[in-house]
Amino acid sequence: MAAARFIKCVTVGDGAVGKTCMLISYTSNTFPTDYVPTVFDNFSANVVVGESTVNLGLWDTAGQEDYNRLRPLSYRGADVFLLAFSLISRPSYENISKKGEELKKAIGAAVYLECSSKTQQNVKGVFDAAIRVVLQPPKLKKRRSKQRLCVYL
Repeated sequence: MAAARFIKCVTVGDGAVGKTCMLISYTSNTFPTDYVPTVFDNFSANVVVGESTVNLGLWDTAGQEDYNRLRPLSYRGADVFLLAFSLISRPSYENISKKGEELKKAIGAAVYLECSSKTQQNVKGVFDAAIRVVLQPPKLKKRRSKQRLCVYL
């Protein structure tokens, strides 16, 4: 039996938007009641999606501005990013950029999904979609570009 493929999944977003809650909700089916700011944490779990078993590495990043220089260190080797914002925090929503489908188009994201860590609504769906995007990447649209000739004299 082959070893499960490792997929590195990094969560990013403002502080206190629920990145850690989403990860805990996904891995333990519980919602934490206390807020503890994250500096950096990671989890690993074997997950079955369809016919595939993967070892999903979940990287929880700090959202506070104080960690802006530390956060990018967790990006190296990431297979997929989950951009998290709170629907009840307008600034977190604006900091992620634009609303759902607009954001998906603007950054070339494969999928836009919402979930509720508190009620468990679609939490598994978000992670399943992230895994599927890595295992079966969407075909990139080729941009037609005008050929230009550049000559330096």
